[in-house]
Amino acid sequence: MSRKAVEARKPVERAPVTSMRLDKFLKVSRIIKRRSVANDACSTGHITVNGKEAKPGTDIRVGDVLGVRFGEKYTEYEVLSIGEHALKQDAADMYRVKA
Repeated sequence: MSRKAVEARKPVERAPVTSMRLDKFLKVSRIIKRRSVANDACSTGHITVNGKEAKPGTDIRVGDVLGVRFGEKYTEYEVLSIGEHALKQDAADMYRVKA
């Protein structure tokens, strides 16, 4: 096997994810089920990050507090971890609901 073929078979090492777009986090963590809905919620002022209105492309990091308002219901979430993908049963581990 050639050196090039051996190199191609090695797993790619990726740097750990330290930030993520707000709309993508909302979808991956399943706080909001669809990214298009998350994008609309951000664009219309229903989402805040650390008390400030946020746009869909806002970068979030571990420790940020997200406020989500739908109708009369307002919920705050603290970001505990960030990942590109999460299984359905692991998605709730990405955040903590603040009381």
